[in-house]
Amino acid sequence: MAPALVETTQNAPVPVTKGTGDYKEAFVSGPKNYSAVAEEKGTEKHAPASYPKYLPVWDPEKKYPPLEPFTHYEHGKDADPTFKELFRDATNIDDLTAPIGTEVQGVELAKLTKEGKDQLALFVAQRKVVAFRNQSFADLPIADALEYGDYFGRHHIHPTSGAPQGHPEVHLVHRGVDDTTAATFFETRTNSIIWHSDVTYEEQPPGTTFLYILDGPKSGGDTLFLSQAEAYNRLSPEFKKRLHGLKALHSGYEQAQLSKDRGGVVRREPVTSIHPVVRTHPATGEKALYVNPQFTRHIIGFKKEESEYLLKFLYDHMAFGQDFQVRVRWQPGTVVVWDNRVTAHSPVLDWQDGQRRHVARITPQAEKPEETPFDSGTSNGH
Repeated sequence: MAPALVETTQNAPVPVTKGTGDYKEAFVSGPKNYSAVAEEKGTEKHAPASYPKYLPVWDPEKKYPPLEPFTHYEHGKDADPTFKELFRDATNIDDLTAPIGTEVQGVELAKLTKEGKDQLALFVAQRKVVAFRNQSFADLPIADALEYGDYFGRHHIHPTSGAPQGHPEVHLVHRGVDDTTAATFFETRTNSIIWHSDVTYEEQPPGTTFLYILDGPKSGGDTLFLSQAEAYNRLSPEFKKRLHGLKALHSGYEQAQLSKDRGGVVRREPVTSIHPVVRTHPATGEKALYVNPQFTRHIIGFKKEESEYLLKFLYDHMAFGQDFQVRVRWQPGTVVVWDNRVTAHSPVLDWQDGQRRHVARITPQAEKPEETPFDSGTSNGH
């Protein structure tokens, strides 16, 4: 079947052919691979889960209706750009690289005022990803953590992941103790890198996003991030001009099918959405590439070979750009906050000694991606 070549509404079923990007999951999760006994009580080699309230459940009977459009308010536009409230108690602020990534010590996210939260949204949009160390976020009641995230947008309920009992808004990335699926994965793959922005198949994908560690291996399991804004900046003015006006189809069908194949759940029927290849951030005005090999399937209006040729170039450009990437190493008490509108990221599956990796994500949705007119007179095209 041919890929869709016209715009469709989010909820319309669209036949999707395999695109240049190949949907890929390194962390095999789902009820078939989950051992409640091992997670709750531990094993001979490994302790029980540190946060049992965050252990995943999958309810195959629970279904959710299609998402409805909503009006998103971008709090970063209200922020004081001096960040005085955000960093009032900071003891150390260290930029991990020049274009992307900052590590912050001394700031307690859970205690931020409204003004501090506004500044958080803007600072994260500017630095793309920020690692806050020594946080108590995971110790909060889950309802309180969700109330905190609600300030930044409507919570996204993931269609296929496990979630804590009674809190479907929390997306869990969980690899249990004594998990040996990595060996199987690497029988057919040379690496585990999966560059993506989260759930771009939604009509209103996420903005300011929170990921916090519950359990992790002593080494390994880091997360890679890249700046899609800097990836756009590196392109020539003529190439940027050609990208403007282009749109691409993003699909959630492959993710849903893989969940079914693994005996998992599909809590909401899969959708596709069409987004601009270049989007503009509402608070900074910065332009960024908005394609990824995990969910982007096709450039609208291009023939198959043309679309694949352009997308492959963009994906290679993203992957090879280590000078606009950063690697975040997890430590106990770490909360990583990033802006999904101007970044892509990938987990790293590089430990095979059976240690648990358990992280929770709060995923506020943002505005529908929009592109502002191209302006060749500015370095970022805005």
